[in-house]
Amino acid sequence: MGTLSGKLSFDIDTVVEGHARLTDAQALELYRNASMHDLGEWALAVTQRLHRADERTYVIDRNINYTNVCTARCTFCAFRRDHEDADSYTLSYDQIGEKIRELVAINGTQILMQGGMNDRLPIEWYEGLLRYIKSNFPTIHIHAFSPPEFVEFERFFGLDVRDVIRRFHAAGLDTIPGGGGEIFAPRVRKKIGLGKCTGDDWLRVMRVAHEEGLNTSCTMLIGHIEFVRERIEHMAALRDMQDYALALEGFRVEGSGFSDLQQCVQSRWPGVFAKSLLNPEPRTLNPGSYTAFIHWPFQRENTPLGRAREWDPDVHGPFDDAVNDDVLKGRVVRMAGAHEYLKTLAIARLFLDNIPNLQSSWVTMGPKVGQLALFFGANDMGSVMMEENVVSAAGTTYRLSEREICRLIRDSGWIPAQRDQYYNVLRRHESTDANSPDLRPLQSPPVREVRQIDKQFIGAAPGLDDGADRSVKLQLPILGDR
Repeated sequence: MGTLSGKLSFDIDTVVEGHARLTDAQALELYRNASMHDLGEWALAVTQRLHRADERTYVIDRNINYTNVCTARCTFCAFRRDHEDADSYTLSYDQIGEKIRELVAINGTQILMQGGMNDRLPIEWYEGLLRYIKSNFPTIHIHAFSPPEFVEFERFFGLDVRDVIRRFHAAGLDTIPGGGGEIFAPRVRKKIGLGKCTGDDWLRVMRVAHEEGLNTSCTMLIGHIEFVRERIEHMAALRDMQDYALALEGFRVEGSGFSDLQQCVQSRWPGVFAKSLLNPEPRTLNPGSYTAFIHWPFQRENTPLGRAREWDPDVHGPFDDAVNDDVLKGRVVRMAGAHEYLKTLAIARLFLDNIPNLQSSWVTMGPKVGQLALFFGANDMGSVMMEENVVSAAGTTYRLSEREICRLIRDSGWIPAQRDQYYNVLRRHESTDANSPDLRPLQSPPVREVRQIDKQFIGAAPGLDDGADRSVKLQLPILGDR
């Protein structure tokens, strides 16, 4: 495979082959010195080593935002509302049930349910909702309530997060999404996440979830006021806590104590272990872990942070080694486009060696960059996502059907496969299967209206057009949908 001789101070081949682990400094060196071509080659090689080489996956779910009332005032959010706002809402059980019925009708398997942090909903409302969903839709997987919501639940209900997770799990909660991760660095979080939990508390919720046997996902928001080293510190915290989660299996076995690795993680991240202490008696539950990592760039439209000035190196100087006060205090944003997104994705695949799955973020980046992500470390195209409200509120409105996702995967050279939340493959869509979503002929293919010059008239010479319209209208199929 070969290294960048003279550019890297370490052997990247051993990392790609899984024999060595990137340090924080080496990850930063990759960001500064490695070419996009090499990063993509290395990240793809790691992905091929970790996953079945001939398929890439997706899931059919629905993102249900059960309320938009929120106590936090994140400067990057265009979704939240106060109780008194005319367009604030909290969905009823029946309204949520109707959304799930529509999901079941298209063979969906799970819901991603998150909301604002609504301080007027009691814990019994949530438990009742979970039981309602499980009793009426027993086949639907409930992936719900992000860590910031759980931290607010602690405050709203006067309970430790462990008690809340246990009660929700008993009522029907299956797994926990990684929303609200943003960037863990306190400098950043205090500026962009007013009223939202700290990075330590986000990690604590996930630690407890893993101890209680629930799997989770993890996330990162880039392209705002963060430095690159803060992205890497964020990923380092996730990798360390995944080490801790994977070592819980030894603690679960009777007579086993904490390993040296677990004690090392506790010493590195003491704030994550300051509350919600683990019962010293081993539990019979199988521990959970992070199943996937997803990152995406900040979308500035309609957000308070979006009104900040764009970083200009001629005005503000360097961003990552800033001495400019506006940069240091978060008054300037450095947006992230496709190049930055893919570069960070490739480094994440090389760095997060213990998190098995990386999702493509086509919802924010669009289908073509989402497709390209499959060559930069992503093994999963994420969700068909019948509904999405939070990112859309900030101006991003990309939508893909199952047919379109399958086509993007197949056109990239892989077999599309529908999965569940645990990344078990439910259906592989072989190229020989005429019923595959992207190979099945459409009953009513989309058409576009075009104008065609007739055979006798091919258009007037410049300056000689008399204005007469001699064209005829035709209905032609959209390219690729014949």
